[in-house]
Amino acid sequence: MTAAIEVDDVSKRFRLYADRNQSLKAALLKGGRATYEDFWALRDVAFDVPEGSTFGLIGENGSGKSTLLKCMARILLPDKGAVRTRGRLAALLELGSGFHPELSGRENVFLNGSILGLSRGELDRRFEEIVDFSGVEQFIDQPVKNYSSGMYVRLGFAVAIHVDPDVLLVDEVLAVGDAAFQRKCEERFADLRASGRTVVLVSHAMGSMRTLCDTVAWLEHGELQRVGPSSSLVDDYVDGSHEDRVVDQQGGTRWGSGEAQVLRVEVLRDGQPRTSFSTGDSVVLRLHYEAHQRIENPVFGWSIETVEGVYVWAHHSRDGEMVPDAIEGRGHVDLVVDALPLQPGVFDLSASVVAYDCVHEYDHRKRLLRFDVGFGTPRESGGLVVFGGRWQPPVSR
Repeated sequence: MTAAIEVDDVSKRFRLYADRNQSLKAALLKGGRATYEDFWALRDVAFDVPEGSTFGLIGENGSGKSTLLKCMARILLPDKGAVRTRGRLAALLELGSGFHPELSGRENVFLNGSILGLSRGELDRRFEEIVDFSGVEQFIDQPVKNYSSGMYVRLGFAVAIHVDPDVLLVDEVLAVGDAAFQRKCEERFADLRASGRTVVLVSHAMGSMRTLCDTVAWLEHGELQRVGPSSSLVDDYVDGSHEDRVVDQQGGTRWGSGEAQVLRVEVLRDGQPRTSFSTGDSVVLRLHYEAHQRIENPVFGWSIETVEGVYVWAHHSRDGEMVPDAIEGRGHVDLVVDALPLQPGVFDLSASVVAYDCVHEYDHRKRLLRFDVGFGTPRESGGLVVFGGRWQPPVSR
């Protein structure tokens, strides 16, 4: 298969200066020599990106992904090795970086489009499509300095995505805009793939990388770890990066009258408290409490939110038909979850103990424990939860 991009033993070095802001006197005393050390952002990275494929670069912050993408875009030159590309190339690295704040959105479409290589005629033909895609029609003749940050980057993305290149380089823009705009972006990527374009993506959104990419390269501290199919390699990367968190249950907010309190919470897997799980794991949510007086018919509650604050789930023991006659002193109560129904992501757990009427709250503690979920079984295509449904073959009529 023909390679659209060849990365041939690429290494890139930066100099980290220890005393760049030294005074003129200090510089003269040192003979004008600055103290620095070499930092190798990339070391001997080599792979090919097949023509017509969607290729992902994954790795932690500082692994060299963006540096490598800039070498592909010829913004940076490697200190060793070479990058060879075939066809017209466009890079979505810093959206809207070519915009002039005093010019209107309309004027910036033509300015930014020309910077990216489109002729005036091409921009005239594509202008309405660009504006429609960005969703800023109402404000297109207003200065972009008055745009919100979301409007600004959406317009920048819309211009760049309509350059119609043979090779498109994309750095961390899968999360631009709201959910509706993200769907439009993903549909546009699908169109590019269907038309045989080559796309290289850098993103921390592993669900999107797994869905959109055919192949991924895993970088770590500037060195290439593996190259392989996204379906398996993204899972291995996520599993390897989810180390147990240091549990700190002092944060969050709490309220209540205080007769009974939530002391701490745990999520157990195989009898051990953890903060890293996989979809489908059997887990136990354990709530440790202390009742400072006899509390009759208490109700215990749980809720889960994403780190962005999206409300995912809640359940209390009255609905679960488990209301003890009374509690006094210290103890714990468990909720057994046979198969964790969460898609990969990061979640916050809240807990409460309330009166039987579920109105009076003795103690309610928000975002008490943060935990990670990685890929497991069942494996489904997106969203926050898994349904565990089974596909049936089509029935002809």
